[in-house]
Amino acid sequence: MTRENLLFAIIGILLGFIVGFMFASNMSQQTTVSAPVSPGNPMVPADHPPVGGNSAGTSGGMQTEVTEALERARNEPQNFEAQLRAAELYYQIQRYDQSVEYLLRANQLRPDDLQTLVNLGLVNLDAGKYEAAEKWYRAAAVKQPNEVPVLAGLAAATLGMGDAKAAEQAIANLEKVSPTSVDLPRFKERLATMKK
Repeated sequence: MTRENLLFAIIGILLGFIVGFMFASNMSQQTTVSAPVSPGNPMVPADHPPVGGNSAGTSGGMQTEVTEALERARNEPQNFEAQLRAAELYYQIQRYDQSVEYLLRANQLRPDDLQTLVNLGLVNLDAGKYEAAEKWYRAAAVKQPNEVPVLAGLAAATLGMGDAKAAEQAIANLEKVSPTSVDLPRFKERLATMKK
């Protein structure tokens, strides 16, 4: 593995953790707010304490919740939140193709939802599908041109594609919006290596 490949892998991993945390945090907030808290409800976070009634306090209960959440997404294809929850579950176990499948369903239900666009960029980036990641990050940037995670994701995707011109523009946009971004030095170093 060359030094530049190693550097790019480290950048990708760091960006993946940061954006992944934001993705999971946002998904948890969305499902918690919209779902009534009741035992066995697949939209309740797995670590939520039991509320009334009998509930399984074992890991088998968690497995049941996951299974129910995935079944719900399959059985209710028009349920936006169920699609997001299934996408989140697959993302957590790094089954990116399945995560993208559910995110695409969510995107069809709400094409203007910014977070779904960002999540599609993130999952494709983590899967190494840089062209698809670039497409979704660009769609998100149209809606929120000054969103730092979107601009950083776009820069990472264009660097992954090896498109120096697009990467240079994405890095310039990121620097304009967030001149102190911790990602800038690494992105600039990678870009300089690409240009050689």
